Amino acid sequence: MKKISVKSPGRTCLFGDHQDYLGLPVIACAIDRYITLNAMENSSSFFKINLLDTKEKRDISIHQEFENIDREDHFMSALKVVQKYGCIPDKGYDIQITGNLPINAGVSSSSALIIAWIRFLLEAFGAGQEVTPVLVSRIAYEAEVLEHNSPGGLMDQYSIGIGNVLFIDTRDNASYEVIQNTVQGLIVGESGIKKETINTLGDLRGKALEAIKYVKGKKPDFDINQTLFEEYDEYEKYIPSALKPYFFAALKNHSITLKALEEFKKPYLDMSYLGELMNQHHAILKDILKITVPRIDNMVKNALEAGAYGVKIVGSGGGGSIIALSPKDKEQEVINAILKGEGKAAYVVNVDEGARIV
Repeated sequence: MKKISVKSPGRTCLFGDHQDYLGLPVIACAIDRYITLNAMENSSSFFKINLLDTKEKRDISIHQEFENIDREDHFMSALKVVQKYGCIPDKGYDIQITGNLPINAGVSSSSALIIAWIRFLLEAFGAGQEVTPVLVSRIAYEAEVLEHNSPGGLMDQYSIGIGNVLFIDTRDNASYEVIQNTVQGLIVGESGIKKETINTLGDLRGKALEAIKYVKGKKPDFDINQTLFEEYDEYEKYIPSALKPYFFAALKNHSITLKALEEFKKPYLDMSYLGELMNQHHAILKDILKITVPRIDNMVKNALEAGAYGVKIVGSGGGGSIIALSPKDKEQEVINAILKGEGKAAYVVNVDEGARIV
């Protein structure tokens, strides 16, 4: 009986939160906390899935039809999408899934889960083309975002599927560049407050796109990817006052991300400079997009006071996690400070190589 095991990491966003849904670039990395999927072929025509951590079980027929897929049922939407790529199940499997990635914490446990599922399906049943990390990432993006008409971008799927530290061009013809294979001193701090993904992303995305629409109404050739932050004053006059902050945030965060990219490409990183850029990014997320909560604010403040170079909230906001960039000799002090600031958990993470068969 065939056995398949998959490890699928979480991810953290270093620069570019709330940018990918605008087609703007991000810098993100996979981290060494995982969803692990173990599958063994059975004699039935069902995938018998056991989610050990949440104590959920479900059976999915290998002959499943897809007329009515419930919103956020990514198991089913992924099964639908892989078949478009020539992956046709013909055997059942007993599947156990577990992990040490926190749920609803901003480290993309849902994308890690779905990528583990897709990687398993492609390993078990093949595809009509070579199975590559990019193919896995693309299928996951289609299954998780496009099939459900969700407001997110493709940062999560590409970061987890490909691994390392990536600069991701999130426009329609997505591309990426591996810019580092490691970054020292990364610390995740969990707030313990469930993040608000769909409502927060949908609201902020809608406002930013509406602001861009006003500019395009006056300047049809406008391309936000080619627009410098220094050009804000040229365009803000076309935008209603209520929408100006979202346009400002998009341009400023894009500028910060490009500055970080320049630094990441150097042979020796100036961690203090990267930390300052991270702090600038967080200030936009906190003060303009307003996606933090008091506990997150306390965790960030304490981490900086303990010596972190830079700290920012990660993900959609309303809760979730922070990422801190710390000197190696102050990691434990930063961890203790985050916990003192009411953090539920804090720990060092390393850059991971991406989802894989093990």
